Amino acid sequence: MRATQDVLSIWKKFDDFPMETITKAWYSQLTSGYKQRTVEQMKSHREQYGTSGNCFDLAIWLIDEFRQEKFHSYAILTPESHVAVVALNDKGNRYLCDLGDQWIEPILIEQNHDNYTEEFLDNFFPGAKVKLESSENSLFVTYKRPNGKVSKQRYILNPISDERLIAEGEKTQRTLWTPLVERRIFTDSQVIHWEFDNYISFFSSIDGKQMESKLQTMEEWVERISNASGINKKIVRDALIVYSKKSPEN
Repeated sequence: MRATQDVLSIWKKFDDFPMETITKAWYSQLTSGYKQRTVEQMKSHREQYGTSGNCFDLAIWLIDEFRQEKFHSYAILTPESHVAVVALNDKGNRYLCDLGDQWIEPILIEQNHDNYTEEFLDNFFPGAKVKLESSENSLFVTYKRPNGKVSKQRYILNPISDERLIAEGEKTQRTLWTPLVERRIFTDSQVIHWEFDNYISFFSSIDGKQMESKLQTMEEWVERISNASGINKKIVRDALIVYSKKSPEN
């Protein structure tokens, strides 16, 4: 079920990229025009400030990297307007590539492939086993946590056009809910998932969920988020100020 090396070589360029909604809040104050950044803008911002982006930013950037290396790739959506990428290797086998949900690796979604299985698998998603159920137009993923908790997600496998990808991305960039940062931490024994979600932060691993201490001030959160994500403190601070004007939490 693991991706072939040609697909992995592109995917692993993003190993230290968080998924975050810090950048869109910061960037929303910089322009009154288009909010969905181009790949060139994303690269420049990452070089300057250590930012990455939300699921649409990451999908657009990942597709660009695949296409530069002549891989066929395209975006797919979930019913909740989350976006992921499907990439085909040189043999035409499809792999789900979901940076937005911070998967560890791409996963094979070809039902007729000899290696395809619908058993629970380790080492694809931080802190959970995953199980696929694939059909012609849908992919259902079941996540099982160490405590037995089960959750599910459906991907609609029909490709969306680049134009729709940009349009859907523009919608999400213009909508500010609450601040969110997710980051994979690669260790010798496993990949741990760190998450900041509206002033709560925690680690998820094969050992379960470990909550971090609650902080009292915005500046303390700026420090924690910047240290965990690599994003410049000023960018984090500016973004949290934007969110604080939209939410009673601070």
